[in-house]
Parts: sequence; C-alpha cells; structure tokens
Amino acid sequence: MFRKQLKFLFTIALIASLTCSLRAQNASSNNAAAIKLRIQKLNTLGSVLYFAAHPDDENTRLIAWLANERLYRTGYLSLTRGDGGQNLIGTEQAEELGLVRTQELLAARKDDGGEQLFSTANDFGFSKTFDETFQIWGKEKILADAVWVIRNFQPDVIITRFPGDPRAGHGHHQASSLIAQEAFKAAADPTRFPEQLKYVKPWKATRILWNTYNFGSANTIEEGQFREDLGQYNPFIGRTYGEIAAISRTNHKSQGFGSTPQRGEMYEYFETLGGTPPQKDLFDGINTSWSRIGTSNKVQELIDVLTKDFDLAHPEYSIKVLAELLNELEKLESSYWTTQKIKEVKDLILDCAGIWITCLANDQKYATGETVHVNTNVVVQKPGLSVSLLGLRNADGTNANLTGTINLAYNELKQIETSFEAKKITQPYWLASPHQLGAFAVNNQQLIGKPEADDLPHLIATLEIEGKSISYALPITYSYNDPVRGEINNPLIIAPPLTINLNQKAVIFNGNEPKQLELSFVSNGSQISANIRPILPEGWKMEPSSFTVDLNQKDDELTRSVMIYPASISSTDDSINFSLEYKNGQKDIAKSIRTIRYDHIPQITWFPTASARLSKIETGVSAKRIGYLPGAGDLVAQSLREIGLQVDILSENDIMHHDLAQYDAIITGIRIYNVNDRIRYIQSKLMDYVKNGGTLVEQYNVSGGLKVTQIGPYPFTITRERVTNEDAPVTFALPEHPVLNYPNKITAADFDGWIQERGLYFASNADKRYALPLTMNDPKEPLSNGSLLVANYGKGKYVYTSLAFFRELPAGVPGAYRLFVNLLAKENN
Repeated sequence: MFRKQLKFLFTIALIASLTCSLRAQNASSNNAAAIKLRIQKLNTLGSVLYFAAHPDDENTRLIAWLANERLYRTGYLSLTRGDGGQNLIGTEQAEELGLVRTQELLAARKDDGGEQLFSTANDFGFSKTFDETFQIWGKEKILADAVWVIRNFQPDVIITRFPGDPRAGHGHHQASSLIAQEAFKAAADPTRFPEQLKYVKPWKATRILWNTYNFGSANTIEEGQFREDLGQYNPFIGRTYGEIAAISRTNHKSQGFGSTPQRGEMYEYFETLGGTPPQKDLFDGINTSWSRIGTSNKVQELIDVLTKDFDLAHPEYSIKVLAELLNELEKLESSYWTTQKIKEVKDLILDCAGIWITCLANDQKYATGETVHVNTNVVVQKPGLSVSLLGLRNADGTNANLTGTINLAYNELKQIETSFEAKKITQPYWLASPHQLGAFAVNNQQLIGKPEADDLPHLIATLEIEGKSISYALPITYSYNDPVRGEINNPLIIAPPLTINLNQKAVIFNGNEPKQLELSFVSNGSQISANIRPILPEGWKMEPSSFTVDLNQKDDELTRSVMIYPASISSTDDSINFSLEYKNGQKDIAKSIRTIRYDHIPQITWFPTASARLSKIETGVSAKRIGYLPGAGDLVAQSLREIGLQVDILSENDIMHHDLAQYDAIITGIRIYNVNDRIRYIQSKLMDYVKNGGTLVEQYNVSGGLKVTQIGPYPFTITRERVTNEDAPVTFALPEHPVLNYPNKITAADFDGWIQERGLYFASNADKRYALPLTMNDPKEPLSNGSLLVANYGKGKYVYTSLAFFRELPAGVPGAYRLFVNLLAKENN
C-alpha cells in the first residue's frame, strides 16, 4: 500500500511540475525540423544533470550536445541564482541581480534545450574556501536540496563543472562539486533525508563525472581522460553545438558573457568521481531504450512509425499515430519516464496540429481581490483537423466561465473571455519570506529546485484533437506592441492593493538633524483607503506619526513627505517599515513594487518590504561639488547626494570640452576602464584635471580587458586578489595619512557593519610614489595593502580604491561614507 501511495504522490508532484512550469519555460520551437528532432527524442530514455554553483558556470556546449545530439533529458542545477555577483548592464545588486540572472538562465536553456533548476543557496559573494561556503550556506540544507533535485530529476549521469578542491578557485565552485559528490551517494540512501520520501523515492545515478577544462591558466585536462567530440553540426537546428553554445551563453549579459561561435572539432574531457567509469560512451552500461521500463512492444513500434513516416511538409499527418501512442503510454504503469514522455507527446500533438493558443490578460497588473479578465485566443492553423475546446479551468481547478464545447475551424481565430479572482501576489517564491545570508527560506518542499513557482497565473485548457482529449497548462501573460521591438509578452502581475516606494534604500542622518523622507504611494486597485503608520526602533520618530491615504483610481499615485527624527543612540541595524490598515480592517506590512526591464529577458516585478536603513553618521564635508563619470553601473552618485553633496553626472563631452575646475572632485564609476571604449581618450583629460589641482577618485576595475595600459599617473597592477570577509580586521599602515584624518578621523569602528566584502581586484606592484594607508586580509592569508592607493600628482590628488564602496554606500554603512568623504578632500596630500 505504501509503495502505491508513494508512486501516486510522486506522479502527482511530477505532473504538476511538468505541466505548469516546464512547458512555459522550455517552449521548443514548433517548426517541422524541430518537431522531427523531438519525435526522435521519444526513443531516448536517458537523463543528465549538470551541476555547478552560479549562472554562467554551466558548459552550454555540452548541455546543447547532450540535449540535441544525444537527445537526453538534460538539466542544469545552479546552486545559487548569482545574487552576489557584479552587474555590467545596470545597478541591480543582491536579490534583484539574482532575479535578472534567473531569467538569463531560463533564456539560455531555451536556446540550448536544457532545463533549469536551483537550490535555495544564496550567492553571498566571493568565497575563498569550501569550508567558509558550507558554514554560511548550511551544508546539510543545501545537500538536502541537491538530493531532492536528484531524486526528482533521476539523472543517469551527473556531471560537475568543478573539482572539489582549490583548483576550482571560488569557494562556491569547490562546494558545488563536493555537494554533488555527496548527493550522488545520499540520493540513493533511504536513511538520508527520509522526510523527502513522502514525495519521491531514492535514486542511484550510474556515475558522476567531472567535466575538466582549460580556462586560461587553469588547465585540468590530462592525458587518459575520457573525451567526447562535440563538433557536430545539427541539421535540424541548422547550427553546430559551438554555435548553439555561444547563443545560449550570450544570454548572460549582466555578466558580460557575449560569446563568439566556435566551429570544427571540439572535445570535452571527463574524470570519473564516482560509479563505473565510461569506456566508450558517457552512457556506457545505461539502458536508454524503452525496455528499461519493461514496456510493451507497441510503444516502440509506434515511435518507429512516427520516425519513419514523419512528413516535414505535413506534420499534422502524424497526429493519428501520436494520439495512438498517447493512449498506449497512458495504459502503462505510472513511472518517471511514462510521465515525461506523455508530456512530450501531448506537446507534439499540439504543435503538429499547428494550434496556436495563448491566454492574455486585459491589463498587466491587478490587485489582490480584483477580478482578472482574460482572453484565451486559439486558432487551428492546419486544415482538415477535428479540434474542439472542451473546457477552461482556473489554476485552482474552478471552471473559468466557459459553457459548452467550442468547435475550432481551420484558420478561424476564436477568443474566449473568462475571469478569476486574484488571490495571491506574484512574488518570486524564494523571496516570499525573509532569509538569512546563506540561504533562502522556502517552506514548501515541492518548490525546491524550480526556477519559478507552479502557481503563477495560468489556465488549464482541455482540447479534443482528432478525438483525443488533452489538457494543457497555459501561462497568463500581458501582451502589447512596442513600436521598435514589436509584440512584447510580459508576465501578469498580481500586486498588493497599495504599495509604497521609498526614494532611497538608506536614509543618512548627519548627526541628530532630522531628514525628510519621500514616500510614493501607488494604488494597484481602485478605491484604496489605508491608514499609514511607521514601524520604528526605539527613540526614532516620524512626523506626522500617522496619516491616511485615499486613492480612487487604479494606478493613481501620491507622493507624501515625512520627517524622520533620529534617536540619540542608534544601531547599525536600525530601519523603518510601515504598517497598513485598510478601510475593511485588513492589516498588512507595506510592500514596495519594483520593476526591472531589459530587452533580453521578460519584465520582472517583485514586492520587497517597504523599508529603508536608518544610518547616523558624523562627517565633515570636504568637497561640495562632485563630477561622476559612470562606469558599468552603480548607485554611488545617488548615495553621495544623501549627505548633501551636489553630484553631476558627466559625459565624455563634459570631460573633453568643459572646464573641470568647477568640480572639487571627480569620481569614476566601477569598471569604467573595462567597459568604456572611449576611456583611452578621456584618460589624458582626467590626468590633466589632477595635475591642475583636482581630486580624482577611481573605483575598482577588473584585471582582464582593460582599455588602457596604465590607469593612474604612476604604474600599478590590478590583480584578482580580494578580501571577502566583510568583518576582516583593517590595519592603518599610515595612521597619520590625511585620508585617514581629514575631515574625519577614521578608526576601526568605521569598518563595522560592512556588507558582503571589504574589497575586490586589489592593486599590487604599486609605484613607490603611491601611499598605501590600509592593510587587510582574509583569515590565514597574508596582509594586502592594495585596497587603497593615494598619490600627489602635480597640484592635485589621485586615488585608486578597490574597497567595495559601490555596495557599502547604497547600504548606508556609516564608516564607508566617512572614509569616502575623506577620499574626496581637496587637500594636497
């Protein structure tokens, strides 16, 4: 009885996973060549799980080859969503960068044919050892996630990107391999994480391999390693796997990973980490035919007929055999592979019939409690077929106001209007609850592993196609026409009735002076009335202490300014939140609405708590008018305005043709020497500005891809060295140096409360004319003095800093503000 119940629960869970999220995620092309390739894939019952730490770690060439040449079900488990990386295309950091990189991964998988999976691990920033990574992540928690994914995905072969030792570099990379190796064994052991067995069963993969590599100076390929040639051309796709890989990898735009296609012979190498080593093939000893599940010969016969008789000009001729195959599969005992192949056959029937069906909301955004109006558009684009729409159901299973059967004639567009009540905001599931530094808090076991939640707004359409009744889960989206990009489809947004956006993430108080805070209210529904009260730490207060907001129309906006009075004694953890009490008595903690837009991914909307850090600093002012030349993107300019500085955003034209003497200091944005092709022409003007008495502060750049050979007035080298422990002790090597004394006396306390890291890409081999006032190091590493370089040049001052001000200032870290103000000082040091 228990086994039957286990199989039933497992099948239900897997069906929910596949019908809701994966069709929308991995929507294969429905042209005839792609359909032919998908029919061939019906004959392959093999799966591979690729395993690494971050978005962009994956080998897109290997994933494309496994999915489209070998026709295996291929997944990529990225333990993190890349929240802690840097961003080359915008200012998003932390959770918002993770949201961007999640969508970039989904776009990559759409191009290379893989499926995307995640654990709950948070990318907390660069880590140098797996020990530190495990300590912050919580090893057992992330191991449990990996075991869960393996037991669900049931891979025959697991492949890691990295080794579990220092050759992998990043501590997350090392940890991902060690997690994979331990999960390979634990997934097969029913005594490990037995609570999962309510839904899944133990699974033993045949082998685990390390996909060795040659990245620059890191060459882990050795003679005798098993290898596969991936240089083939796929005629159904019209590309080599090197070409597919480049297209896929180029989706990682936030990381600057645009790639050039490769062609010709291309080998991938593998080292066995567990299980039986391959001798001639990655799948040596693994049965990938239908006989692995003891099925009847009828299934194999029907697939052979489909493969042999498929007509590229008339895919619809295969529907009868596909329907017969579906009937045969549904007769079989439920299993992992029957469930997977039933889904594949259902999708093939829809595409062979040329059926276009989409569910479009009338508006992009609705508030909870509102009625969402949806138009389901359907057209049969192949003649001579018998197709009917039998029913439409909402995601909760309720009928979606469709009465009777609708017969669908050839090329006759039908539009069916339905509606449902919006009950739950469309919050990314891993951000629904507050989380710790190391991992997201996900309470629903069956969500773990998924890129997005199953319960995003969708309809379930039941069609009868050539006498066969089939149901499809269809996402509800919003479509509009952009005059440049054409039709744009974005996710439907279900929002709180009222949202509050604050005009800054951190409110900076200079001493005990009060500060004005601007609140922007948006009604996401109509007739919204709510009483607003602050939630403040002891000693802080807001005036007015409460007030009412009344907004009548949807999308009405109201801006309200309040005064915040600081406490005489404050903490680095102080912040402000707001409570809402609606007219109907409903109470809630206010949320903001945040929207992220890039052309290469769908629009992202999420709802963080409406809050701001409250930071008290005591700082003098050394420079009042600042010029800011942007780099890859950061929020430093906006942050400096918080302490009363005038910050002008500069262009190349401003640098080249305007009088720079009007500025007390000029700051360059992060990675400007990596991303600005014109910096080689701007550089001499910046140096002239310093020589004539200006102060130039240049923020970090990375060591690779510099546009000039010498950044500063005197030589130094940029390395990959960094201090990742945000609490690492800082030593004052030159305690009397002006940057540590004017206008603020910098002490060890100014390095309290920093986030994620001290700094990155430190300088070395600095010319002796540079002063190096700070030293720091991670545990068990030598001291580094490359975080801050200061030099007199002509009449002015030049500063190069690898300290992570781009993270610390937007977060409102008081000591970071005090030190940065010192860097701007016009004093000739």
